[in-house]
Parts: sequence; structure tokens; C-alpha cells
Amino acid sequence: MRKNLTTLAGLAVLITLATGPAFAGDVVGTITYTGKVPTLKPVAMNADPGCAAKHTTPVASEVLVLGPGNTMANVMVRIKGNVPGSYPAPAAPAVIDQKGCQYFPHVLGIRVGQPLKLRNSDGLLHNVHALPKVNTPFNMAMPANRKEADAKFGKEEGMFMVKCDVHPWMSAYVGVFSNPFFHVTGKDGKFKITGLPPGTYDLEAWHEKLGVQTAKVTVTAAKPATANFSFAPPTK
Repeated sequence: MRKNLTTLAGLAVLITLATGPAFAGDVVGTITYTGKVPTLKPVAMNADPGCAAKHTTPVASEVLVLGPGNTMANVMVRIKGNVPGSYPAPAAPAVIDQKGCQYFPHVLGIRVGQPLKLRNSDGLLHNVHALPKVNTPFNMAMPANRKEADAKFGKEEGMFMVKCDVHPWMSAYVGVFSNPFFHVTGKDGKFKITGLPPGTYDLEAWHEKLGVQTAKVTVTAAKPATANFSFAPPTK
């Protein structure tokens, strides 16, 4: 009997190892922009001298942020649909800061039920006007003396806008996800989504002006799956 129990325990360990993180896989890739690069005007903050005074150089538009070789920043890449396993929301909050009369970060992913900390580092009047369609919209005033506020979203939802009605050039985009398999690109355009259980998934790349692209990826533990996306300006 004891021998049988030992054998069963050994099998349980093997099963755990075979399905645990060591056997998970990754998805990697790069996002690039093709076609003529538009000339974007700097953000005009003259309507609020307090905002303008926070900058000594022109503030570049965040509509299209490119790196060397026209790699793209601010693209949300995520696994769309169900992923096997349980992924509790982090207790630590995600953060959106209002700094220099801009939202930081410009694109943010947050988990369902994860706290969202809204900060006002400017010491100026702002408001955070969130415009989800699945979750409940809100419009939260943040006067100069209000340094922090809290929010939370209870349902999964794709990307939606957050804006400031006081400063109409201020915008950010938020996605609320049921799993942790998402990544926002920096100026190098690279993304890496780690720890996926083996399987075939729908991978989605989203940009605020250039839309959504998708690809099928098959994840194994042997080597990372690769998926590159290329965005182009819309045809007239």
C-alpha cells in the first residue's frame, strides 16, 4: 500500500511539472509602420498657461510614436479569448498619472478587478473621463489639491478612451483583461508575452488610429512563437 502511495505521489509530481510554468511558452514579435510617415504638429497647450509652463520644448503628438526603422510604440498586443488556467488579479494597482498635462502611460492594460490608481502630479485642475461601453463610465474631477483617486473595472473590455475635458488634447487608452497575457510596445516596437499554456491562440495588435490586426499563434514550450505586425496609413 505504501509503495502504491509513493508511486501515485511521484505521478502527481510529474503531472504538475508537465503542466506548470516550466512547460509554458512565449510569443514574441515586432510592430512596424510602413508607408509615408505623416508630419504631426506638436501638442498645443497654450490654452492653459499652467500646462504650457511645464514644458521647455515642444510636446510631440502621441498619435503615432515611432522608433528607429519605424518601429511602433503604444500598440496593445494581447491574447484574445479564453486561456486555460486561473489568473487572479494583482493586488497592486495599475497607475495612470496626469503629468505635464498628459496621461502616463498613453496605453495601459489592466486586469479585471485590479485597482487603478489615478494620480494628479500637476497640481492643476484635471478630470478623468473614462468612456468604456461594457463597464460603467465615470467622470472624476481632480482639482489641484486632489493628488490621487481610485477606480476599478469589473468586466473584461477591449480598448476604450480616457480623456480630460479640461484639456482636450489629453487622452489615454485602457483595456481591461481577464488574463495577464498582454504587452504594450515601446519605441522599439517589440513585444513579449510569457507563460502561456501550450495551445493555439488568437493574437491581437491594436493601435488607436490604425485599427486592429490579428494572427494565429501556436505556443509550445520548445521555442517562442513569433508574430510580426505591420501597420500602414489608411487608403483614401
